[in-house]
Order: sequence, then structure tokens, then C-alpha cells
Amino acid sequence: MFPERIETERLHLERISHDTVDVFALHEFYSNGDDTAEMFEYWDSNPHETVKETHDYVDEAEQLWNDREGAKYVIRPLEGEDGAGAIAGTTGLYPDWEKRSASLGIILDKRFWGRGYSGERADAILSVAFDRLDLELVVAAHVGGNEKSRRAIERYVERYDGQYEGLLRNWHPQADTVADVHRYTISQEEYFEASDR
Repeated sequence: MFPERIETERLHLERISHDTVDVFALHEFYSNGDDTAEMFEYWDSNPHETVKETHDYVDEAEQLWNDREGAKYVIRPLEGEDGAGAIAGTTGLYPDWEKRSASLGIILDKRFWGRGYSGERADAILSVAFDRLDLELVVAAHVGGNEKSRRAIERYVERYDGQYEGLLRNWHPQADTVADVHRYTISQEEYFEASDR
């Protein structure tokens, strides 16, 4: 149902599974490094302390896939891009079939920030949600204070004539608090009209 691989102009997205992703390489991405604290500042989980944690994360990604509850992908820049082949980040699409909607998620290594990868990945995932899965709405959200995510989301939401839905107070549990979340949506109709279909 979900595509195993997605290729954009500059990126290769590949399903996260034990067959497709090296757990040790993924652990390097998710574990403590110089920029990890900044990468995870607004994320809903902590950096992985052990390879076992990353192994379990891949198990969870496989279970979501098999249950048709979500598709998680590793993001790699294509040949010709700085850092080609490296794990630049991970992304996911999480359908809520009863509501005919899905939410997006992404985390990028800091060295890949500012390249427009979030929007390029969003274009590809939106196509999956609307063209392939025939969903009616896609939700993107960011935690209050996350200005980089706000700017990235606003760019692609505006590109498809989506809208800002508002602030959800005390919405996102984190390690020591419950954060406010800003919610944006793009409808299938908005997406098709903006894409000239």
C-alpha cells in the first residue's frame, strides 16, 4: 500500500525496516552527537542511548507498516548533493483511516538544515497521501517555539493553498512538560487545484 521507495529531484526515501536500513548507521543518526540536543529539542522522543533502542525503533516501524498505521522512511541525499548517501533524516506518514486524514513528521540532521529538504520530502509524501491513498486531508504541525519547522511548514502549506488551523494548547507531551502545538492542513482539493490536476 505504501511505496517502499520514493525518489525526488534531490532525495531518496526508503522504507525503514531491518532489510533496508543498517541499524548501526541509523543509531549514529539517532544517538548523542554534537548537534543531537538541538535536533531533538522539539521532538517527541529522546536521542537513542543504545543500539537496542534503535533496533526496537525499526521493529516499531515494521509493525506500523504491517498494520497499515504508518510508513517511516529514511531520507538520503542523491548523488550530486553534499552528503550523498548519508542518512540526512527520517520522515513518516501516519494515516487516520476513520478521519480520512494523515499527519506528517520529520527530523533532519542539523548539517542538512536550510536546504529545502523538508518541503521536497513533503511534496513526495503529499503525493502518496492524496494520489495513492486517496486521503482527504494532511496535517502538519510543530511545537510552539520551533521557528525552523514553522517556516518550512508554512512554505509548503502556502504552496498548496492549505491553511493554518490554530494553536492546540497543552497538546504534545514531552519529557518534562506538555507543549503547545501549531496545526496546519492541506486538503486533497487544495492539493489538486494547486498542482493543476
